[in-house]
Amino acid sequence: MNTSIVLTIMADDQPGIIKTVSSTLYKFGGSWTQSSMSCLAGQFAGILLVSVPSENSTACLQALQDLSSSGLRVMAHIGDQESQAEETREYILDLVGNDRQGIVHEITTVLAGHNVNVQDLETVVEAASMGGAEIFRVRAELLVPMSTDIDTLEQELEDLANDLMVSISINQ
Repeated sequence: MNTSIVLTIMADDQPGIIKTVSSTLYKFGGSWTQSSMSCLAGQFAGILLVSVPSENSTACLQALQDLSSSGLRVMAHIGDQESQAEETREYILDLVGNDRQGIVHEITTVLAGHNVNVQDLETVVEAASMGGAEIFRVRAELLVPMSTDIDTLEQELEDLANDLMVSISINQ
């Protein structure tokens, strides 16, 4: 039997971070299952799901914590594989518009109001092709409860898009 462990890793960006973590996992028979990693403002930030034989999980968790001596800050949480209580549908939300404070807050306020779970969120600010403004882009993977009226959710997002002067689309 295997134990699922969710890891978050922070460190000053440098070569070898992923090798160090993967070597530790390998030593304890662990498998790298899913991950998302980035360098932000000179910091390496990663989140990953690993699977480790249950009999090795305690020793593996300790070894991962011990990586702090090499400058890696690792937080580990045992994963919970319980299924969701309510059936959901998957949607993708895309947003593009001029960057301004509060866009993510306002979008997620609408989503939370409909009990929508954000599974993955990617954002980027980039220079606009003309005029020197900055463009903000969002791509989010959503789990929408079957009980949610999707037409109402889409209308609220459309109204918000008009208020924010951005383009929002939500597709299955």
